[in-house]
Amino acid sequence: MPKPDQAVPSRDKLVDEFLGYLEVERNASPRTLKAYESALSKIRNHLQSKPWLKCQADDFRDYLFHLSKEKAARSYIRLQFSGLRTFYKFLRARKKLTHDPSAEVQLPKLQKQLPIVLTRQQMEELLSAPLRVKKESAAPTWMPLRDAAVLELFYSSGLRLNELASLDVADVDLYTESVRVFGKGKKERVCPVGLPALEAIQRYRAAAKVHSGPLYINKARRRISARSIWLIVRRYLRFTSIPISISPHKLRHSFATHMLDRGADLRSVQALLGHASLSTTQIYTHVTVERLKKAYAEAHPRA
Repeated sequence: MPKPDQAVPSRDKLVDEFLGYLEVERNASPRTLKAYESALSKIRNHLQSKPWLKCQADDFRDYLFHLSKEKAARSYIRLQFSGLRTFYKFLRARKKLTHDPSAEVQLPKLQKQLPIVLTRQQMEELLSAPLRVKKESAAPTWMPLRDAAVLELFYSSGLRLNELASLDVADVDLYTESVRVFGKGKKERVCPVGLPALEAIQRYRAAAKVHSGPLYINKARRRISARSIWLIVRRYLRFTSIPISISPHKLRHSFATHMLDRGADLRSVQALLGHASLSTTQIYTHVTVERLKKAYAEAHPRA
């Protein structure tokens, strides 16, 4: 309970309405909702609770200056303003104002960083780990097979963590060798799957007696979470020569880069990853070019 002399912060009805719209109509993840709510709360506190509909571009320039003074990372600044700009687009769509003051603020550009990817040899090392490593004593006998199926499908399809965790048995089509995925904004796409991944899934399903419902289950036979998949990847990284700092998302990066290395066109990789914009996928072409340059420098006698 707050002390008598402390003001109780009022609920922000516009922000609540915005978050409800993101959750229900846009199918935003809990992580996105939390990030946007936090960003808007911090901005509102800096503006001393000035009404959103009365804010001007200079108010947000002042907040940008405040973040720069605090030496906030450029990525953090852009994340804060991403929430703000999405919020104002929502307000405009709801006819609550006619212009977006946040759009007039020029943000610092991100320093380009190429995504880290695993080599094919490192991927083979990771994929074989579940069947090499001694299983935990309390774990069911089928759990290493499940972990192998998780890693194989993760790399074979390039799915996001949430997409992988959300799969049902019915989403895997053995006849067409593909999986049906519902990505961001409930957009459906179909991704081809390689035979090693399909065979790993079949072995796991037979051992765990998974015939319907969630594809990947835990010891309680409930759907595993995205965090559980994150922990699976992190666990087996410890039994490889790969640095433990490598995040599970690097498997998605590796999938895209290896596809381009072997001649896949950019549009196909974009569709497989579920990217709305081609520019998001183009970062992987830079990775491929850098890898080619390195190979050239190491192999060509006149490099």
